[in-house]
This record gives sequence, structure tokens and C-alpha cells, in this order.
Amino acid sequence: MDSSGIVSSLALMRDRSNGLGGGFAAYGIYPEYADYYALHVFYDSEEARRKGEYRLRRYFNIVWEEEMPTRRRRGVKRSPLIWRYFGTPRDEDLEDWDPQEAAVEAVMEINSSGEGIYVFSSGKNMGAFKGVGFPEEIAEFYRLDDYKGYIWTGHGRFPTNTPGWWGGAHPFCLLEWSVVHNGELSSYGTNRAYLEMFGYVCSLQTDTEVIAYIFDLLMRRHRLSLRHTVQALCPPFWEQAALMAPEEREAVAAIRIVYSAALLNGPFSIAVATSQGILGLNDRIKLRPMTAAEQGELLAVASEEAAVRVLCPEPERIWQPAGGEPVLGLVKGAESLWP
Repeated sequence: MDSSGIVSSLALMRDRSNGLGGGFAAYGIYPEYADYYALHVFYDSEEARRKGEYRLRRYFNIVWEEEMPTRRRRGVKRSPLIWRYFGTPRDEDLEDWDPQEAAVEAVMEINSSGEGIYVFSSGKNMGAFKGVGFPEEIAEFYRLDDYKGYIWTGHGRFPTNTPGWWGGAHPFCLLEWSVVHNGELSSYGTNRAYLEMFGYVCSLQTDTEVIAYIFDLLMRRHRLSLRHTVQALCPPFWEQAALMAPEEREAVAAIRIVYSAALLNGPFSIAVATSQGILGLNDRIKLRPMTAAEQGELLAVASEEAAVRVLCPEPERIWQPAGGEPVLGLVKGAESLWP
């Protein structure tokens, strides 16, 4: 798909934004560099770029680099320097070397350096495009009409408790994870402290950042299934668990105990994507809206039904998921994610 559908969908929800943040993530957009990590980077200045590129080359073998193609857009102001790089992590000769872990450590170190360098996208064959502006303006700025992907996520921001700045716009990404979020996390302090025990550094001044890191921790590092990860982030109430079969009830209780600090509290509606599919999820008592629709092989999830109908004008199914009820769309061959 090209970007026109999701851009139109978000433009329809313009009143949900205030021009202080918009962004997109797309999967399958770099087939010629599919085996390399695509690093999208903000720099505050040319001096920051000089230091940032030195850091990047310490951690990655860069095979291609360029300034991000953009076009001037009236509503997009005070943009940082934006570059992209394609490469592989270094130190592959070390014993027990894990390229994904090496990439995560590099991103954490660079983003916490305090030198005006922010790696805001770091996955393979995918990329985030975000900034300060309304979503449709950000799409024009990044020339998203030049890209085609098989999964798209997007967001229009109305920041309340955190600053509206380029690094704070959604999506938030780590490796192939991308997260867009409507709401706020009252559990942010607990979630952040828990993640920092495992070496994650939250440096982007917003609560949404922890969601991407929790998915990475639970699914990549701890190898939980997507089903168990969802039960950790948004567990069923104990009254609901009591109605489950004994084996499932025990699993839910164990996850709730072990991963209590990963539980997301507060009003939220999120869409989480990877190269293998997309997940929509509300908080347990549905304090934020979500509508989903299916039309053929297309799954669409949004905060408003009207926005969903832009993408699925003649849906075969359209519904409002219950609180804590996951909406899942997987690409062919990825069924093992949800056993």
C-alpha cells in the first residue's frame, strides 16, 4: 500500500491533534537494504552530526548514508537535521554476540549521550517518520508518497503532560517495534524503573517510550508469546481469571506476579506493529476509544470509526473492542506469534 490511505485517515482526525506532533511508521519500505538496520537520526546541529556519526561508526558498519529526503512544508517548522544510515552492528566476532542486543545497546547509549543526537528508528526494512506538525503535514514533509509498505501506523499528537518536540512525536520505535498511543500511563514511573533494571534508558521525555521497550524486553529477551505479553501489559481482572480453565488461570496468575511492574495502568489505546503484524489494545476498562474493521486482507484500527472507514469503506466486519481485548492482524506465516 502507499501512504495515501493512512494519511487521509489521520487528516480526518485533525481535531485530535494540535500541530505539536505527527508521525508514521511503515514496513517493507527498504527492500534493497532489507538485511541492514535502517537508522533514522535527528541531530540538533552540524556539530551534533559530526559527533553522532563518529558514535554510529563505533557501533555499526555503515554501508549507505544520506540526508533524509524531505520537502519544505509550511506547517513544519524548526526541523532538526535528519539523516538515515544502513548498517550492521560491529563486534560480530565476540562470543555469544547478538546483533539485536548490540543494536539496542547502541541506540540506548547514543540517545542518552546528551549531545543532541536521537536515533528514532532502528529496525530492518522499516522506518519511522515523525516531527512537530499535523500528520498530513509531516507526511508531505517526509515525501511519504514515495514509499510503499505492507503495514502502516500513524499518529496525530495533542501533548498534555510532556513537551511537543521532534523526538517526542509518535511512533516510538526500537528495532522492529513501533508504538502509537492515545492516552497516558499513570504507571510510567514503575514501568521505567523496571526497564532500567534491564539496561533500557528512557530519554525521550514521554510515557509512550516504555511501551516499545516492554515489548522488546518480554518478547525478544524473555521470549514470551504475544498472548502472554498482552496478559502482562493488560492482564484480565481476577474475577475474569477465576472463570478460566485451571491451566490458563495458573499461567495468568504467574505472569501477573512475575511481570507486575510491566502492567500498564491508566487510560490508553495503543497500536503496536512489527514486521510480522499489528496489535490494537485498550486499557482494561476502555477509557480510550478504539474501532477496528476488516475488509478482505486489510485490518484497520483507529480512534474513530470515520477514520477506519476511510481505509475500509465497505467493511465485512466493524467493531469496538472491549477493554483489554486484543485486535490482532498477522502476516502469513506469523501465526506462531499467537499460539
